Amino acid sequence: MNIGREHRQRQVLLTFLLLGVAAAAGWEPRRYFVLEETPSGTFLADLVKDLGLGVAELSARGAQVVFEDNKARLQLDLQTGKLMLNEKLDREELCGPTEPCVTPFQVLLKKPLEIFRAELRVGDINDHSPEFPEREMTVRIIENSPVGTAFFLKNAQDLDVGNNSIQNYNVSTNSHFHVSIRKRGDGRKYPELVLDKELDREEQAEFRLTLTALDGGSPPRTGTSQIRIVVMDTNDNAPEFSQAFYQVQVPENSPVGSVVAKVSAKDLDSGTNGEVSYSLFQSSQEMSKTFALNALSGEVRLVKTLDFETTSSYEVDIEASDGGGLSGKCSVSIQVVDVNDNYPELTISSLTSPIPENSPETEVALFRVRDRDSGENGRTVCSIQHGVPFTLEPSVENFYRLMTEGALDRESKDEYNITVTVSDMGTPRLTTQHTITVQVSDINDNAPAFTQTSYTLSVRENNSPALHIGTISATDSDSGSNAHITYSLMPPYDQQLALASLISINAENGQLFALRALDYEALQAFEFRVGATDQGSPALSSQALVRVLVLDDNDNEPFVLYPLQNASAPCTELLPRVAEPGYLITKVVAVDRDSGQNAWLSFQLLKTTEPGLFSVWAHNGEVRTTRLLSERDATKHRLLLLVKDNGEPQRSTSVTLHVLVVDGFSQPYLPLPEVARDTAQGDEDELTLYLVIALASVSSLFLLSVLLFVGVRLCRRARAASLGVCSVPDGHFPAHLVDVSNAGTLSQSYQYEVCLTGDSQSNEFKFLKPVFSSILDQNTGGQPGDNPSFPSIFGM
Repeated sequence: MNIGREHRQRQVLLTFLLLGVAAAAGWEPRRYFVLEETPSGTFLADLVKDLGLGVAELSARGAQVVFEDNKARLQLDLQTGKLMLNEKLDREELCGPTEPCVTPFQVLLKKPLEIFRAELRVGDINDHSPEFPEREMTVRIIENSPVGTAFFLKNAQDLDVGNNSIQNYNVSTNSHFHVSIRKRGDGRKYPELVLDKELDREEQAEFRLTLTALDGGSPPRTGTSQIRIVVMDTNDNAPEFSQAFYQVQVPENSPVGSVVAKVSAKDLDSGTNGEVSYSLFQSSQEMSKTFALNALSGEVRLVKTLDFETTSSYEVDIEASDGGGLSGKCSVSIQVVDVNDNYPELTISSLTSPIPENSPETEVALFRVRDRDSGENGRTVCSIQHGVPFTLEPSVENFYRLMTEGALDRESKDEYNITVTVSDMGTPRLTTQHTITVQVSDINDNAPAFTQTSYTLSVRENNSPALHIGTISATDSDSGSNAHITYSLMPPYDQQLALASLISINAENGQLFALRALDYEALQAFEFRVGATDQGSPALSSQALVRVLVLDDNDNEPFVLYPLQNASAPCTELLPRVAEPGYLITKVVAVDRDSGQNAWLSFQLLKTTEPGLFSVWAHNGEVRTTRLLSERDATKHRLLLLVKDNGEPQRSTSVTLHVLVVDGFSQPYLPLPEVARDTAQGDEDELTLYLVIALASVSSLFLLSVLLFVGVRLCRRARAASLGVCSVPDGHFPAHLVDVSNAGTLSQSYQYEVCLTGDSQSNEFKFLKPVFSSILDQNTGGQPGDNPSFPSIFGM
């Protein structure tokens, strides 16, 4: 045992010495040696030194050991670069009788791709003893056989190779026979029994010897078989085959039961000595399972499907025996012909998925293609379908790389199924398809896009705080966080607009809310920009314009400009007694701060002291007489008028008029003292002149104010049209309404108090008193001049 262990150690040392020399000489491919039955985990080589790489480079470049049959016989420690045995190897299972037993493999470096070819040679150890196919063999020898005649013996089988295979045969000690060693064409040795001394059947009819087979291992192993030698009477002709060597070719797809070969032998003897029968002379277990020999006809038939890739040839020894015990031998060489019966195989070595959509040309997969057939049947072509942004690049040792043509677009397509088609060149062609799924990962290359470039929202004035007034929406073609959008208000262009106190936005869903109640009369429209930003890196954003229109609500009552209703002295209108029907007594002037139909005013006479005498025009507020005055009509009249708008709900204001019936404007409507009548007569003409001048001035100033009001209204309408706001709808006004901008009711803050003085006996006028602004300030609680829509004027 110690001798065997020392011998094995010397073999291992010699092996590593040879590997060191080969590495120093730079032989290709790199060869490594290991004895069979070596325990798994045994250190085999240091690839860091053999490949001239760093230890970290092996892990970074994805080193991998790949065998032809995809079995992991070796393992590579990427941390140390040590190549170790992954399993206990059996040389006989790997290579059978083939010597040397060489298993090729590759060391694959993926990034960048580099392949080192290597071979693993498995050395044989003497782990099998020789075995004879039979425990006892019978040899029949004619008694008159000359000395030196050789008789065939069945050789033993030893699964080991080289020196560990059968090296010698010997036979037990006797005086008639010895064993001679012969070699076959394949180099294997077989024994022959040689006659040393003439036989005499009458003296001894049977011999029993022990045949021993010895291999060359250390220590050697042996196997034995008994030889029974039967001495027979004379049979001087042995069967002879028509050919000593037969060679046939059989396709591997031949059906079971078909005739593979037929041998023929003749014997010149007659009777039983001339009857020939056939048998397999040397038949292993595998041979017996594959072929069957007809003992009478000599036909060799197939009993098992052939496989060229497993065994490409067979050697069959056939013996022909006659009835007298003589025999002849021939050999049949059966060559298995390859047919295209193996589909191409595709093995993925590496796969990268998902691929970032902005990546340039990128390696997606590395795979190997092989076909177990030979010749044209084993040649392959590889392709992928058209219409995909990928290319297939051949590499070395039947490796292919699947590459992208350039940057991909996830928004166009986020997943590709690439069908790799591998076909061989055999007849008929065999094809294998393999689908590689490549997913495209998202990058933030799309900014949020609003569903509209601008939004127009409307909200009624006097709204409740935190009222939802509308929603803006944006979409992002990216995915994940790159598509998560947040909304925000952008700083307004108008720095005087306090946007933060007017509007708020929900950052998650884009809902807009009015923070406080809006007043149409103070702010009719405003606009701002909203930003949408995704959560990518870097973040992308876009903006949209939002215009908010404040809709008018009927929240203001009509305001009477003339006559004033809160004056200390009520104004009295004068009516000549001789006035014709339709005489214009006065005109009620009113305005409404609302807009549109909320500001369309109409006038209605509610109550009068003399029914049927007065009427008011609903459109313009003119108060006129409807008939002639009579002596029975009172001199003082009180009229109650209603001014109402067209809003919903409708708002109104009442106004009271005092009308005094006089005989004429030239005489006072109050009696004068008699003593002063003569004195005042001289001044009357001069006062009349002043009154005419004053009335002309007032009329001119009134006309100028009306023109100024019309101009201001036209400017405001042009400005509202530019903002998309129209305060006066198109079309014909209702018959009972008054257009305050064109029908005569004043929209400016001009009010005149025109009446005769009640405490004077002279014909004087008291007029042009700027009282409206003060009254408006008292009603609204503001300061004079706060509302630019009602400027003050100065009277004379």
